[in-house]
Amino acid sequence: MTQLNTPYPSTAYLTGFLRSRGVEAVQEDLALALVLKLLSSTGLKCIFEQIEVNPNSSPVVSKFCEQFDNYYATIDRVIAFLQGRDPTLAHRINSRMFLPEGARFDALNVYEDEDDGDSLGWAFGSLGVQDRARHYATLYLSDLADVLREAVDPRFEFVRYAESLAASQPTFDPLAEALSAPMNLVDRTLQDLTLAAITRHQPNLVLVSVPFPGNVYAAFRIAQTIKSKDPGIITLLGGGFVNTELREISEPRVFDYFDYITLDDGERPLLALLEHLRGERPREQLVRTFVRGNEATTNCIGAVHYVNHPEPDVPFAEVGTPIWDGLPIDQYLSTLDMLNPMHRLWSDGRWNKLTVAHGCYWKKCSFCDVTLDYIGRYDGVAASTLVDRIETIIQETGQTGFHFVDEAAPPKALKAMAQELLRRNVTVSWWGNIRFEKSFTPELCELLAESGCIAISGGLEVASDRLLKLMKKGVSVDQVARVTRAFTDVGILVHAYLMYGFPTQTVQDTVDALEYVRQLFEEGCIQSGFFHRFTCTVHSPVGKNPEEYGIQLVPLSEVSFAKNDIDFIDPTGVNHDSLGVGLNKALYNFMHGVGLDADIRSWFEDNVPRSKVRRDYIARALCDQ
Repeated sequence: MTQLNTPYPSTAYLTGFLRSRGVEAVQEDLALALVLKLLSSTGLKCIFEQIEVNPNSSPVVSKFCEQFDNYYATIDRVIAFLQGRDPTLAHRINSRMFLPEGARFDALNVYEDEDDGDSLGWAFGSLGVQDRARHYATLYLSDLADVLREAVDPRFEFVRYAESLAASQPTFDPLAEALSAPMNLVDRTLQDLTLAAITRHQPNLVLVSVPFPGNVYAAFRIAQTIKSKDPGIITLLGGGFVNTELREISEPRVFDYFDYITLDDGERPLLALLEHLRGERPREQLVRTFVRGNEATTNCIGAVHYVNHPEPDVPFAEVGTPIWDGLPIDQYLSTLDMLNPMHRLWSDGRWNKLTVAHGCYWKKCSFCDVTLDYIGRYDGVAASTLVDRIETIIQETGQTGFHFVDEAAPPKALKAMAQELLRRNVTVSWWGNIRFEKSFTPELCELLAESGCIAISGGLEVASDRLLKLMKKGVSVDQVARVTRAFTDVGILVHAYLMYGFPTQTVQDTVDALEYVRQLFEEGCIQSGFFHRFTCTVHSPVGKNPEEYGIQLVPLSEVSFAKNDIDFIDPTGVNHDSLGVGLNKALYNFMHGVGLDADIRSWFEDNVPRSKVRRDYIARALCDQ
């Protein structure tokens, strides 16, 4: 599972591409189908019956059983509301008398207003009826997810389901053990949905996309079901997780589930595989494909082999337009789990996901997987072609919201797209990720706003020119202040990605970074942000050349399955985890206008520098502007 509010775009891209090449292709979103099946009156009844057979004494489950009749009576209406089919239900939800409330609602007490008792009035105001109700309804679903986790499957999550079985997991053993265990209610539900899809479409080749570690377990359960139903159906695994973590896979057992595994963009490997399956190409000429050996092709029976016949990738201009046919776009759930204004864009509303270009035009950041194809191979497209795709998608979906999922959308391409949108008088609302570089002048920001840009996110990372240089970000702290202010001045929401724990980052660096962020909020340059703990990966410049960053890598154990994150020893010896709580607590308050006048050191419990914090960042930058 990835998001409940909108489909992940990989299947839409591949379906559109394959159809453009004359291949009959259909797509299914079994993740959404699974959630809708479990979170229904029928699904809740099955959960309740399982609890009766296997009693569970946890407070979460006990409270669910006590309030089961209320859950059973409300679940279908809540789902309809979150799908946009019953908006007037918001008034009953907001009464706090309609929905049963579990432990997730306790979080509302954090915001309790002692004067009027309105726990969310500060966030939504008196007119935010729909927003407030979506937040309550999302807490209600989160309560039910907790019940599923306590009573049915301890690995259950709406996002990151059973993630620990796959993420940087050196061996296949944990996943193999989970797949051989008796199926629980979630597994059986997914199995039924998979069998129904196979019966409905009668495929001879099934592609399963796994963008993240939290998709892997279900992907293997899907393949397991397909193979048990009809071993002759060919299964193929691909997606972001594969491209990142399975590049050195040598585990033969994986191929009991999937006949082929492909790396990087799927278009060229798929064309080669289809030709091979039609008898038009030998297996030795597959492209970026893992296979398990057999007597006909190798002396090493059962070993995993990587076949990569050199062929150019399909140009980005020729991959075609994503097709949403087969994806039930009217059934996705518009949830509102976090009050962070940028994070709500991820979960609230259905967005047409699209890319401005392939790869990253900068591809230098030392913490990023710049050596991988999805970042390292930059390939643009004419603005006219991009807007053609936008218009085609609007015509198909009837929706004008676009999320550009580029690692960093290039300013030159965004400018050309904005001009073409305005020239054609195409009305859209769009947002995406950028670099805070000097090309984003006030004039360009105004143009982007006129074309429909509502929000941007970008990597601020740390408030240290030394560390930014080490990261090879290509920006300075002053430049970030000027660019973010330019976006804010034209009404575009700005979200800053922030980082702590980068090699050689000191406690003073971290305190200074938070002070810089405080000033950005205080001056209205940014409205949203999130601190990420730095993770070293084997595909990043830090992971490949640790000595250049003053660290020593911890040797990995023997890897036959997934390989990505890698531990390291930093000579500074800073306990960055102890600083993370203070950073995120401060940031949460800053986003709500709270604590902006407090000494920045007060957010940390102890061990923070007593030296003077710098307060000249923003003033200097904005005076220069």
